[in-house]
Amino acid sequence: MRSRLVIVVLVAAALATVAAPASAFRLGADVSPIAGNPADRLASLPADPEEYDRATHCSPRPKPGTVALIGWLQRNARGVSWGSYRCERWGEAEASLHAENRAVDWHLDVSVPADRAAARRLIELLLATDRAGTPRALARRMGVEEIIWDCSYWGAGMDEFKAYSPCLNRNGDVRARVNRMIAHRDHLHLGLSKAGAAKRTSFWAAA
Repeated sequence: MRSRLVIVVLVAAALATVAAPASAFRLGADVSPIAGNPADRLASLPADPEEYDRATHCSPRPKPGTVALIGWLQRNARGVSWGSYRCERWGEAEASLHAENRAVDWHLDVSVPADRAAARRLIELLLATDRAGTPRALARRMGVEEIIWDCSYWGAGMDEFKAYSPCLNRNGDVRARVNRMIAHRDHLHLGLSKAGAAKRTSFWAAA
């Protein structure tokens, strides 16, 4: 019985890890306007600020903007919600955006070609320039301040993704094998600013 349990544990561990990519996810040199971008209808309004609000504590109360983002994803994107709240604290006054119910885990699997393509379409839509030339227009309008996908990280104001630090070894290289959930290879993480989570950014105000 013990040997069978050990085998099960080893198999589960093997299934939970995958080979690392050669490099981080990249948007490319130019994120051009995308036809049908919902941000275009708001292009005449002042652009929402690009700001990053750190999380400090656990707050399980549902946030209207987080609920609205899940609803928008359900209507407009491939995938399903894996939830938004987890009380993850890393120290005094330091926590995950999930701890304040300001992040959505959206199930897409990088090993499934259709999911991988859907994740790229969604990321490009969020970070595309609108018809007025506003960079990262939809993310700003919605209050999206953070995206994590496939060992890659984007934060408010960044022009490009960088390698996601939990995937890196002590030399700064992407580790050969990384847990799929930690690497965000089985879900796309979308984090909201406090204004976005409160549904106080221009996209939600105009909805």
